[in-house]
Amino acid sequence: MSKHTLSVLVENKPGVLARIAGLFSRRGFNIDSLAVGPTEHPEVSRMTIVVNVEESPLEQVTKQLNKLVEVIKIVELDGAASVNRELMLVKIKADAEARGQVLDAVQLFKARVVDVAPDAVTVEITGNAGKLADFLRVVEPFGIRELVQSGMVAVSRGSRSISERPVRPVPVPPPAAAG
Repeated sequence: MSKHTLSVLVENKPGVLARIAGLFSRRGFNIDSLAVGPTEHPEVSRMTIVVNVEESPLEQVTKQLNKLVEVIKIVELDGAASVNRELMLVKIKADAEARGQVLDAVQLFKARVVDVAPDAVTVEITGNAGKLADFLRVVEPFGIRELVQSGMVAVSRGSRSISERPVRPVPVPPPAAAG
């Protein structure tokens, strides 16, 4: 099995996420990471889906995804040819004795302190999965009180965008009749 990152342009409508997640579920695939958000076009959302499957089942899923009316375009992003990032918030135990060492780690990883309490520091860090895992290894000895992590977002490298490649047009509803 290998990890694949799919960038999927979809119509920005209720229920689209559930339909796409259901398609993966029916196939017995676990989604490792999922991030959804608006694009430069308000009627279109972009889903970044990371799934761990073999090539041929992935091809079957992408063919089925393309059959969904709300799916505009699917592109598999190659790791070397794309930029990917995740966001993580980590609440770390940091009493007066350990706080300096924790702040040194924060600085080393170019993270940012977003909240301070007498016995804890909450840190925001962005980067690829490897950077986040390395940061956790460094701060884990202090004690992690809480952790939350976003799904991966990714774009292809270079100036060309996914929407510049041929896409299925998004139907625009006709204006409401005056009445």
